[in-house]
Amino acid sequence: MTSIDLNADLGEGFGRWRLTDDEQLLSVVTSANVACGFHAGDAATMRRVCELAAERGVRIGAQVSYRDLAGFGRRAMDVPPAELAAEVAYQIGALEVFARAAGTRVSYVKPHGALYNRVVHDEEQAAAVVEGVQLADPALPVLGLPGSRLLEYAVKAGLTSVAEAFADRGYTTEGTLVPRGQDGAVVTDPEAVVERSVGLARFGTVTSHSGAPVDVRARSLCLHGDTPGAVELALLVRRRLQESGVTVEAFA
Repeated sequence: MTSIDLNADLGEGFGRWRLTDDEQLLSVVTSANVACGFHAGDAATMRRVCELAAERGVRIGAQVSYRDLAGFGRRAMDVPPAELAAEVAYQIGALEVFARAAGTRVSYVKPHGALYNRVVHDEEQAAAVVEGVQLADPALPVLGLPGSRLLEYAVKAGLTSVAEAFADRGYTTEGTLVPRGQDGAVVTDPEAVVERSVGLARFGTVTSHSGAPVDVRARSLCLHGDTPGAVELALLVRRRLQESGVTVEAFA
């Protein structure tokens, strides 16, 4: 039986500002990547999202990032490995407090934005993220791009690695994501996103920005919560997956 996890980036607000419709999306996804305060999120937001996720049986993931509130974690930064490892562990620990208070636990770790893209190729930064996860809890799975240095180093360290795909992001022929700001980086047509979701879940393939098929074998599918119409799109994706015979369930 084919199955897939649906994850979304949630808790991406700060103070009075909210970017994602956390409550509605938590009724659709099976895993929630919760911002831990470095690119978005704050203590009250983390607590609220953890409580909502626990109520709905949604797995909680720590979405760790560079310390970059102003740039939403999407700006390239050079952080010394020891410092990055400590900051990754710090973010996981902060979220774990609120997850436990809600009667659950942090179930996995996923880098965000510039850090996510950096650890696809950068061995030093990938190793630092893995070290941070080990500091916090070596039992935590790591979610990342298939073939990335992050997942490679996670496996070497004895961590569980989980491959992730994106239905609403453009892919290069090498299987990496088209950088934001370039043409084809984001897929905006809802029907195209739905078709790509089914193709990724059932066949492990997606069409690259150049039109060539790319193998992307993934256990989890990311739906961005900060795009217009995110809730309606997530509902459509989940329904179409289930109609196609795909079981939607958490990987953790």
